[in-house]
Amino acid sequence: MTQENVLDGLIRQRIRGLRLARGWSLDALAARCYLSPSTLSRIETGHRRIALDQLVPLARALGTTLDQLVESAEDEDVVIRPEPEHTRGVTTWLLSRERALHGVSVAKMRITPQRVVDELAVHPGREWFTVLSGTARLRLGERTIEVGAGEAAEFSTMVPHAIGAADGPVEILTLFDHDGERAHLHDPEAT
Repeated sequence: MTQENVLDGLIRQRIRGLRLARGWSLDALAARCYLSPSTLSRIETGHRRIALDQLVPLARALGTTLDQLVESAEDEDVVIRPEPEHTRGVTTWLLSRERALHGVSVAKMRITPQRVVDELAVHPGREWFTVLSGTARLRLGERTIEVGAGEAAEFSTMVPHAIGAADGPVEILTLFDHDGERAHLHDPEAT
């Protein structure tokens, strides 16, 4: 089977899967993308060639992008084996690849009380984290908030901020937007 046939089959599966995930009949999706139900059925089953002028309205109707609908299914790099980066009091494992989906990076961080933050960071964007173990000390401007295991925090990074360990080591799973990744993961002096 050629790579083109494999991708063609995958696109058909995605169309059908997204339609079913939304609970739509062939008639419902066909009405949303201005195709006949029989044409849509033949596209899903492989009895009709998929044309670009059909894919664009299908993607739009299914709430996805053309890029996502036709992206390759190569999974040779599914497993990420993160290499830890160490700075004083912080070990970080980047769990997503560069240019991650929608510009969001995922990282696991282990923060110890040895982390000393003299100046709070400020940068555009938002940050989110959940505590896996221990207690995190979140400094937001003049406030200090303790976030325990199983709890999560989300905040604007335009507020001066820092995350530290409260009483012992803390492990967090965090999401950064592009600005947050640049500030927190590529600058060892940042918090």
